[in-house]
Parts: sequence; structure tokens; C-alpha cells
Amino acid sequence: MNWRPRLVALDIDGTLTPVGSNDISPAVKAAITRATEHGAHVVLCTGRSLVGISEVAAKLPVTFAVCSNGAVWWDPALGEVTRRVTFDPGPTIKALLALLPGAVFAVEKTGVGNLSLGEFLPGDLWGVTTQASFDEVAVPTSRLVMRWLDHTPAELSFAVKDLDLPGVEWSVDHTEAWLTAVPPNVTKGTALEELSARLGLTAADALAIGDGSNDVEMLKWAGLGVAMGQAPAHVQAVADEVAPTVLEDGAAQVLNRFFPG
Repeated sequence: MNWRPRLVALDIDGTLTPVGSNDISPAVKAAITRATEHGAHVVLCTGRSLVGISEVAAKLPVTFAVCSNGAVWWDPALGEVTRRVTFDPGPTIKALLALLPGAVFAVEKTGVGNLSLGEFLPGDLWGVTTQASFDEVAVPTSRLVMRWLDHTPAELSFAVKDLDLPGVEWSVDHTEAWLTAVPPNVTKGTALEELSARLGLTAADALAIGDGSNDVEMLKWAGLGVAMGQAPAHVQAVADEVAPTVLEDGAAQVLNRFFPG
């Protein structure tokens, strides 16, 4: 194959690191470094907040970071947020509370942490978390997250299968009973479309690797979309190919094909 990606879009949790971890294996780090040495733009593309990517981004030579499923853009060279889109989370919180008793919610305070309605589990949220009332959390935010306490991912997926949440883009995690909502028409795919245009590139120049429901639009958008081996069936189904799992350094194995040592 003569094609080599000029833009490499990488999910974090379940792709570069085990879920919830900041640990990147030497093989994955080396493969990403080689990609940049070959002139590729490496973009972290994650559902994590800006605070949540800081430790990972510091370990890698990334060109750009797209956080909060596309709602917050971070330019490492400038050291600043270059785009932040928000929405009103109030109606979404009310709709989910009515459907999912016992759910807890947090709205992102970009670069700081979260305002929390209810108590999350230890380690759930990045940055400083402040307990708040409904009125305090119902303020414009780039990202709303919800955990349905004492329930499984399968139970959450079933409960929301017919749910209509107008005014937001939302996805359910496959490893936890966790839902993320961001502004309407904002996905990893739409963010990468705009970012690539700014870089003078197109989807045909892009390799994207991910493992979650929030990666579907990104994988469909990229010239080559690769799902991780442990990704759910519906994510693997939209990908062009499936890599080994995160525990097998699947992302490194894909990158090594295009950017050999």
C-alpha cells in the first residue's frame, strides 16, 4: 500500500490507554512519535475533558487535541483553547432524571473540572469537582456526563434505546453505565472535518482509531477508520478494519504499518 496518512486521529481510553488510565505503553508512544517524525499531524480525539487529557498529551508529540467529543479544541503550541461550543444542559438533565432514577450528573468547567449534581464514584471525574444544585449545573457547558449508579452498561443501553434528547448529541459508553452529551451537531467526525480543512487536508488523508460509540462518526469520516479489537460490534461494523485490542498495543500495530521504525 502506497497510501500513508497525513492526519492521525486517536481516541484515548481503550485505544491509547486502558479505560480511565493515563498509562501509555512504550510501543504506542514510539509509534506515535514515528508518525510525527514522518510529518503526520497527530490529533487526540477524545470524550475526555481538557483537564482529563493533560497528563496524556504531555507524554506525546501531538499537533492538536479535540476534547469533549469535539466541543473543545486545544492547541498545544499556543497553550490555549481555540474553540469551545456550549449548550444548555438543563432540559437533558430533567429528561434523564425522569427516566433513570438514581442517576448523577456533572457539567464540565473547561480547564478546571466539573459541577456535580449528585456524587460520582471515586476516579470518575477529572479535575476539581464541586457539588452543586440543579440551578447551578443548568448553565451553558461543553459537556454533560451522567452515571447511572448501581446499573450496568447493558441496562443503560436498554433504558435509553428509544430516548429522544433534542438539542444535543449523545452517546452511551460500553464499559460503564455512562452517558455523555455535547452540543448539537458536534461529534468527533464534524470536528475533524473542520480541523483537517484548516490543515489543508481531507478525510481521504486521515487515519482514525477508536473503540467507543462516540468514535463512530470519526471512524466513518476517516479515509481509513480502524476499530480496536475490544470495541463493541456496532463500532467494529462501521470501521474499515479491526485492530488488536488495547492490551495488545493494537494502535501501535496499525501505526507501524504506515510509519515503520
